Amino acid sequence: MVNRELETAERLPRFVREVLLGDRMAGMAEPEPADAGLALEVKQLNAYYGSFHALRDVNLGIGARQITAIIGPSGCGKSTLIRCFNRMNDLIPSFRAQGAVLFEGENLYGRDVDPVEVRYRIGMVFQKPNPFPKSIYDNVAFGPRIHGFKGRLDEIVEGALVRAALWDEVKDKLHQNALALSGGQQQRLCIARALAVAPEVLLMDEPCSALDPIATLRIEDLMRELARDLTIVIVTHNMQQAARVSDKTAVMMMAEDRAGEMVEFGLTNEIFTNPKDRRTEDYITGRFG
Repeated sequence: MVNRELETAERLPRFVREVLLGDRMAGMAEPEPADAGLALEVKQLNAYYGSFHALRDVNLGIGARQITAIIGPSGCGKSTLIRCFNRMNDLIPSFRAQGAVLFEGENLYGRDVDPVEVRYRIGMVFQKPNPFPKSIYDNVAFGPRIHGFKGRLDEIVEGALVRAALWDEVKDKLHQNALALSGGQQQRLCIARALAVAPEVLLMDEPCSALDPIATLRIEDLMRELARDLTIVIVTHNMQQAARVSDKTAVMMMAEDRAGEMVEFGLTNEIFTNPKDRRTEDYITGRFG
């Protein structure tokens, strides 16, 4: 086992050796994330766009108050999968799903489940910052308002901005247009907007792909802070990011018929240093993808 890890390590990109192997080469084991149960459990999930089979037989357990990264080549179904978790795909007329996504033991695709309520409890941050053309304050207050919140909005707005590490930068310009913020600030504002309705799970679909390296690191630091209280699932093409921030990593690949399949899932450290599936090793070492 050790020999295979070392053989794999020799083929890994430099960032993996630096980020993941330092402690192991010094004889220090990577601790497992604390087990707080599952926030989401995916069972035999199949997804279709019309006749196209987008996801095939996906099984996955998302740990509560952990960061789970989903990686894989373009077109392998990563975004389709994450959007199944809060039923965003329902907005596409040709979409249908089979199987189950369990949240607190309830199948989110059950007949009596309200998709709007699902999105209230499972928030989402998208690839590109998408603030509303409103003030910073109104962006954060939008969710509580439409959900009928009658309390002190000022406290909700401030609390969300503090949690999104943006308060100190915008507290004196809350009524200025959000579109005047920088790209990194806009993305943190979108995170604050999602946090304002107190979700239990936060989905992040390539949240840093449009940001510079400094803004990316701020978002990554923020993710680690938020994971103390929230479950986070992040889709990313950036393997360095997955290695830096996630507790566990799921690897997806595209089958011959272009259906997305889950090929491996486990602790991030093990996925990157001792993958069990040759396709995972080929992907993280840059042989394809």
